[in-house]
Parts: sequence; C-alpha cells; structure tokens
Amino acid sequence: MKIDKIRQMDSAEYGKQLKEISEQMFRLRFQMNMGQTDGVKKYREIKKDRARILTLQREAELANANKKAGK
Repeated sequence: MKIDKIRQMDSAEYGKQLKEISEQMFRLRFQMNMGQTDGVKKYREIKKDRARILTLQREAELANANKKAGK
C-alpha cells in the first residue's frame, strides 16, 4: 500500500485497515506453519503496511496533542 493512499485515510479507516491486516497476517502465519511457504513475501509486505498505518496514526495523535497544548 502506498503511503499517499494511507495519508488520505481518516482514523476510522485506519482502524478498519488494521483489522483487515491483522486477519491477513493470522491467515498467512497459519499457512506458513502448515508448510505453505509462498506467503513469506506477502507477510513481509503486510507487516510493513501495518507499520506505516500505525506510524501515521501516531503522527495524527501527536499533532492533535500539540494543537491542544498550544491552545
């Protein structure tokens, strides 16, 4: 997922995407443990997407905190 696409999301969409990603990660981990190793690359990509979303979510939280502290 591109960072620009993630930046256009709002907080509700962040939560929805994180839920979908965690479900995908669970399924891929399960498949890899069952011996289907073709999911390793996809699993890595999903982990990076999750990290991007969490980073942008945290940036938004800090920006809101700074606005409140500045008032």
